[in-house]
Amino acid sequence: MKPIRRSVMHRLIKPADVMEPDLCPELTQAPTDPAQDPVSEAARDEGVAGCEDCADEGVHHPAALRRCLTCGHVACCDSSPRRHATRHFEASGHPVMRSAEPGESWRWCYLHARMG
Repeated sequence: MKPIRRSVMHRLIKPADVMEPDLCPELTQAPTDPAQDPVSEAARDEGVAGCEDCADEGVHHPAALRRCLTCGHVACCDSSPRRHATRHFEASGHPVMRSAEPGESWRWCYLHARMG
C-alpha cells in the first residue's frame, strides 16, 4: 500500500494555524469571559431581563437576547420581529454582540459576519 502523499499546501500548515481560530480583530479584542461583559445603565438600574428596546416601545415577545460587548446594551436577536440587536449595531457601529441566553457564551461580529 502506498503512503498518502501530502500536498505542498498541507506541509506548509503549522499546528498553530489549525489550533487557533480564525478570529477577526473585533472578536480578538472583545472579552471572551462573559463575567467581563459591560452592563448597560438600564440593566444596572432596572435589572432588565429582556430586550431594552422592546421595553422602551412597550412590547414584549419571547426572543433570544444579545448583549453588546461595547456598551452592554441588551437587545433581541434577528429571529425576533424587531431585530433590535442588528439595529443597535447599525445605529452605534458597535461590532460585537454575545448571546445573553443562559448557558451560551458565543460572540458574533457584525462587521465580518463571524462567530467566535
